[in-house]
Amino acid sequence: MTDHSPQWLQWARELQAMSQTGLAFSDGYYDRQRYERMAEMAAEILAQQTDLAQQSTLTGFNQQLGYCTVKVDVRGAVVRDGKLLLVQERRDQKWCMPGGWADVGDIPSEMVTREVQEESGFEVKPIKLIGVYDANRGPRPMEFYHAYKIIFLCEILGGEPTTSDETMGVEFFDFNALPPFSGERTKAHHIEELQKHLNDPQRPTWFD
Repeated sequence: MTDHSPQWLQWARELQAMSQTGLAFSDGYYDRQRYERMAEMAAEILAQQTDLAQQSTLTGFNQQLGYCTVKVDVRGAVVRDGKLLLVQERRDQKWCMPGGWADVGDIPSEMVTREVQEESGFEVKPIKLIGVYDANRGPRPMEFYHAYKIIFLCEILGGEPTTSDETMGVEFFDFNALPPFSGERTKAHHIEELQKHLNDPQRPTWFD
């Protein structure tokens, strides 16, 4: 899949990744200086192209330690009576499948189970992997850091609609009457792939 990110963003990501990995493995003073300068350049590029402050961006970069690797976002696709469970984000008051960033130490099924319960109030069991997406190779990147999005089909075991610190609404929607989606958390092509799996239980996992 083509990376639609603007060239300046691709350069900034690459500089930041090289800087972070270089700082993780370099012991030499002059090498560290060069890698620190790469991070500064990445922050400068972002400051020039966005409304992000250069220093706060650089501070964020400096908090990313160790070998630079991909972040993981998990989402639970929960369907009841032919309708899709969505939660309303407090940040923008729009909707998405429940989920969020993966935490260190959890296995994938535990991550999505916890995220769905925390954001919607429903206890679920993952039963199938719908797809693994490169979140930076869509019409818009998910965010600055490279990320993968993993979507699980889940069945409800119990619970009731309950909002959280991050969500202000929990509802089931007809697939033909879905509300506006929240940022890059859930996209139309994720829903389209989910429907294909619902219509064909033998459909293999989608990945790019």
